[in-house]
Amino acid sequence: MVGTRRIFRPGAKRFSRLAGKFYMGLIFVFLYAPIVTLIVLSFNESKFRGRWGGFSLKWYESLFADEVIMDALATTLALALLSALLATLLGTAASFAISRMKKIPKAFLMSVTNIPMLNADIVTGISLMLLFIAVHYTMGFSSVLLAHITFNLPYVVLSVLPKLRQINRSAYEAALDLGASKGYAFWKVVFPDIMPGILTGFLLSFTMSLDDFVITHFTRGVGVATLSTQIYAEARKGIRPEMYALSTLMFVTVFVLLLIYNRKKER
Repeated sequence: MVGTRRIFRPGAKRFSRLAGKFYMGLIFVFLYAPIVTLIVLSFNESKFRGRWGGFSLKWYESLFADEVIMDALATTLALALLSALLATLLGTAASFAISRMKKIPKAFLMSVTNIPMLNADIVTGISLMLLFIAVHYTMGFSSVLLAHITFNLPYVVLSVLPKLRQINRSAYEAALDLGASKGYAFWKVVFPDIMPGILTGFLLSFTMSLDDFVITHFTRGVGVATLSTQIYAEARKGIRPEMYALSTLMFVTVFVLLLIYNRKKER
């Protein structure tokens, strides 16, 4: 029996490795096959998805000539950038305040902060819509901006707080003892240590804002259209190939930015 087990053990290990590779391959296929399909269709001459009409860049040309899509893209990018910046500033300040609190108030405030992230989007969207109606706030770009800042804050706090716990306070105190002002010591000692957390919070906020549909749909009001709401409105008639081209450009841009970020992180 012992000899038999020894004979078949290498084969079993090899089978296990092959099965693991096959499983990982399936995961990557399910994750990226739809994106590859989208990219291929963005270069399809034919307007119909089920027929290949040859390689063409006409949908990219049509994309940049389409004012409706370009306006929705500009609104989406402006909204994502502003909400990410403001959420990062407020979330970083809140992280400093939370880190200095006692155990019970800290636990309570963290629970309250995490509610927008744990809640279903539809609950957050309807709640904010009812709040804006109750205070007679005119819904438009600013209401969507406030809504995005609200649900982005927890991501910033959860990214910055762990970095604050890792700070070596003795280095900050040593800088003060050597004659540095509090502000100078903060920028030279504390800020570089928490910068990765701040950057992570900003990127998460930007991505979540860029991708959001439900909360935007309930708080946008009349005349404000983002890419997600524009695609939803067009889905009833059929999504135009220009949207494939736009999605391809966005995917490539994010992919390149991630490569650059990871390359700098390795250095």
